[in-house]
This record gives sequence, structure tokens and C-alpha cells, in this order.
Amino acid sequence: MDIETPQDAANHAVMLAFGRLQGAANRLEYLLGRALEQECGITHLEFEVLLILARAGEPGMSMRAISQEQVLTTGGATRVIDRLEREGLVARTQHPTDKRGRLAKLTPKGADTLVHAANVHLENIKRHFLAPLPEDHRERFAEDLKLLSHAARDALPPLK
Repeated sequence: MDIETPQDAANHAVMLAFGRLQGAANRLEYLLGRALEQECGITHLEFEVLLILARAGEPGMSMRAISQEQVLTTGGATRVIDRLEREGLVARTQHPTDKRGRLAKLTPKGADTLVHAANVHLENIKRHFLAPLPEDHRERFAEDLKLLSHAARDALPPLK
């Protein structure tokens, strides 16, 4: 057994590394999310949903598909879409093949907001995420994060 005492737990190299990853992610989420709210008037979650809708294109996406992309409940996705719709950034349309279904898609205002927010976000990512890393490590680090993200995604149970 690797851990036998509280000190072993507190100082275990793997535990420390994972804690640093979580700490960095939480601090970056705070810094980048705050900048989006202050400079663009949208939350980081709303920004991510706008990105998802931009990737989807026409005719849009269902609440279920948005929730699966963002690891939200369908109700959580609906609440985010409700807020974005009130702001005029998203519109709901009839599903082309399901009479009861509704799809969400970007409005022109949503597209403009997304482009502005993406430029703000990119500059903050460069400043807070990339600049601290040695330039020759950045590409490998991004690949390692992709591996971790995909492994974690694949380990999640399917959303209902």
C-alpha cells in the first residue's frame, strides 16, 4: 500500500500532481470566467454553450444534445438556453422531423457576441494558460490534456 499515514496522503506525488491540476483548472476557470462576464456579459458556461451551437450549425441542437456535450442535465441545458434566449443570443426553432422537438441555434447577435467573447477568451488563455509554460512544452501539454479529457469522457456513464 502506498499510503499508510495522513502525511503519506498529504505528500504523495500523484495526489499532489492531481491537486495541482484541479487547483490550476479552478483558478483558470475563475480568471477566464470573470473576464468573460466583465468584458462580454456572459458566463463561461454560456460561452461554452454558444461554442457548441456554433459547431452544430443549422438547424441547431436539441436540449438533450447540448446537455450531453456540456455534461449537464437536460434541465440545466434548458435553463442556460432560456437565459441566452432572453438576451437574444439564441433562438428556439421547431425540429424539422420531430413535431414536439425544439432546437436551439445562434442568432446573429449570438454569433457576434461569440466572436467578440472568443477573442477576449483567446487573449486570456494565452496570458494565463500558455504564457507560464515553456514554449517547447505547449504542444505536448495540449496533447496530454486531450488524452486525459478523452479518457475521462469515455469513463463517464451515459447521461439520461
